[in-house]
Amino acid sequence: MGNCIYCGKPAGLLKTHHKECKEKNKSAWNAMLAKAKDAALGNVPLDGLKQDLQKLAQNGYMSEDKVREGMIEGWEEAVLHFLEDGNLDSEEEATLTSYAEHFGFAQDDLDKKGIYTRLVKGAVLNDIMQGKIPQRIHTDTPLPFNFQKHESLVWVFPNVKYYEMKTHREYVGGSSGASIRIAKGVYYRIGAFKGHPVETEENVYIDSGMLAVTTKNIYFYSSKKTFKVPFSKIVSFTPYADGIGIQRDAASAKPRVFVTGDGWFTYNLVTNLAKNT
Repeated sequence: MGNCIYCGKPAGLLKTHHKECKEKNKSAWNAMLAKAKDAALGNVPLDGLKQDLQKLAQNGYMSEDKVREGMIEGWEEAVLHFLEDGNLDSEEEATLTSYAEHFGFAQDDLDKKGIYTRLVKGAVLNDIMQGKIPQRIHTDTPLPFNFQKHESLVWVFPNVKYYEMKTHREYVGGSSGASIRIAKGVYYRIGAFKGHPVETEENVYIDSGMLAVTTKNIYFYSSKKTFKVPFSKIVSFTPYADGIGIQRDAASAKPRVFVTGDGWFTYNLVTNLAKNT
């Protein structure tokens, strides 16, 4: 006979828990998340939150570790709530930052699911739309780019897949032709045409590398390809779910596609910077 994983008392033959204990645990966890989210949204005072969650955890057969986990997950849900409208204003950012600082959460604590990074991305976009130059990214090592004197680094995307549009030409409807004898041992073939050309275009993978976005340019660096594209030379942006495509204004220029993993942020980042150029 096993014991209940929640209350520790006998659960019955071949059972691991009491049904009522599982429901009590689930209810307590949901209540913890709701309280933590409400506090992270700035709707209730932060003082006393931890004590309230500790009581809920105790009643729901949870350890102290679940209290910390609940506080972090509540903060994550608050970030997603603020980002639902696609914009994170300064007041919302300040509220979330105050919560994290009050409970001593570090960036690593809050970014296990990438939520902290999403918060920073939202703040970067808000800075740009407010006419400010974001100062939110710092690199531990020098970047392989020669930035201009009057431009500022805004964001760096690592491990970006770069594609170029390539045109393939093939001939269809060809003929093998016929041979006409001109002289002994000499033949002239007529009608040996390849037919008419048919062109198709496709995005061809070139290489993976680093994409840097500044207040004036887009830079790409990899072992096979390195280039800079000024915003002033881009005539169109194409949004994709996982990246962005750009088209330069040169007559012979082909579309270029960068797979960054976050098409929404990339598109809003470069289009808003381009407007300010």
